[in-house]
Amino acid sequence: MNEVLIRGRVLTFLAEPQGIDDAASYRYIEDGAVFVRNGKIVDIGSYGDMRKLANADVKVADHRPNLILPGLIDTHLHFPQTQAIASYGAQLLEWLNTYIFVEEQKFARAAHAAEVADRFMDELLSNGTTTAVAYCSVHPESVDAYFAAAEARGMCMIGGKVMMDRNAPEVLRDTPQRGYDETKRLIGKWHGRGRAHYAISPRFAITSTPEQMEMSKALVAEHPDCYVQTHLSENRDEVAFATSLYPEAKDYTDIYARYDLLNSRMLLGHSIYLSDREVSVIAESGAVGVFCPTSNLFLGSGLFDAARFDRFGARWSVATDVGGGTSFSMLETMDEAYKILHLQSQRLTPFNSFYRTTRGNALALGLEKQIGSLQTGADADIVVLDSSAKSAMEFRMRTTTSLAEELFILQTMGDDRCIAEVYVAGKAMKTKSKKPEAAAHEQPVFA
Repeated sequence: MNEVLIRGRVLTFLAEPQGIDDAASYRYIEDGAVFVRNGKIVDIGSYGDMRKLANADVKVADHRPNLILPGLIDTHLHFPQTQAIASYGAQLLEWLNTYIFVEEQKFARAAHAAEVADRFMDELLSNGTTTAVAYCSVHPESVDAYFAAAEARGMCMIGGKVMMDRNAPEVLRDTPQRGYDETKRLIGKWHGRGRAHYAISPRFAITSTPEQMEMSKALVAEHPDCYVQTHLSENRDEVAFATSLYPEAKDYTDIYARYDLLNSRMLLGHSIYLSDREVSVIAESGAVGVFCPTSNLFLGSGLFDAARFDRFGARWSVATDVGGGTSFSMLETMDEAYKILHLQSQRLTPFNSFYRTTRGNALALGLEKQIGSLQTGADADIVVLDSSAKSAMEFRMRTTTSLAEELFILQTMGDDRCIAEVYVAGKAMKTKSKKPEAAAHEQPVFA
């Protein structure tokens, strides 16, 4: 029997905080411990109480005075864009054609896909993210590499091959039938294998013909337990282009609705330029709008309106959207989320931020019993946060008088240096690895 007590200041959310003083929405234990057995959480409580529950020879991982939370969750990013992050000077459609479609062509090579998948998973873990929802490239090889890398680390991951049969380079296009056949085969291979979940992934309406959307509809009907992911209303030019391709649709959201793609397992990346009608349709369907703050700022896309989603009772989650997003860190992502909402006179408390990156995102995925909290029976995916990891943070922390202040400092000043440890199904994953040395011919030359 494999048991461990993970000791520190334990924080987990029970419900969405209704304000900065809503102490009933979370459980905080000053000298606490998470009791883990065989990769599952047995219980949380005071260290003394958990010590009594465990075997006499239980291993103790003492992380005091750091904070112990559920592993962070990212609901939208692009694994093939790992090396295209920080590509200069373009808005969405130009950026896709100039950088992203060029990069994604490399993933026809299985060796390249495997190399990037390993780095991608390690980047997630080094930033405290234990579950993510990602797009792979159009190539089945990329999906195999993605799930194999996750499986090797024991991670709960969601992903799928993008389907696109127009408005992309020919080498990145499939056909409606091939997209269907390859997706179906990949679902059979990976969905439900270990901790893997498949996401049926028509990239967006611009890159899928009506025939491919029909095939997507068929896949969703045949595999209702799979996720569905696509993009919606990220950029004004995108909205105009998409609706011109589907003139019979009432609006952009209606394109997906007409193909029965909107359901409680649908993740709609960005969801910025929406009418009230569209938000109400999303609410009725149970689909999830995905807020990608660093990407929306970097590409100059626009500002996500969380208050309107809340007003209509529509669900929303938060994500990095690497490589349009500029960081793998959910801490840095929530820093930008705070600013975007602040610009719109909307308040995002530090408790709400950490709720969103844990239990909130787990609820958006329907996985709240497995991940996103430290409840009994959940998978022991855990992050340990050091709020004094940077000298400026340590100096600021000397004046801190509350948990809310500490969380806001972590959110505002934090990055991967604040991730003291990460556990995946109870296994410690954080390693201090050296930066890989490039061969001489790979060294960059700057003019």
